[in-house]
Amino acid sequence: MTRRLLVLSALLILSSVPSASAEMSDAEYCGQLSALANKYVSGGGGDGKSFPDLNTVSAINDCNKGNYARGIPVLEKRLRDSRVTLPKR
Repeated sequence: MTRRLLVLSALLILSSVPSASAEMSDAEYCGQLSALANKYVSGGGGDGKSFPDLNTVSAINDCNKGNYARGIPVLEKRLRDSRVTLPKR
């Protein structure tokens, strides 16, 4: 009985400790920022009046190529400037 209680206690303690896998990778974060930027910032250019924001498009391309250190800061700034809430990291 005591042994089971110790095992259950250990499991509860371990389950309450945040793991490193709970953090979002740069790739996932960059993907979420890219999706938000596509939706709210980049501009469609398809209506004949607006043009795509080339800095945002370039940052999205950086994310797609794995250059997260270059793409993330640009996307974060563009989204903040557009008053879009950033995803939690």
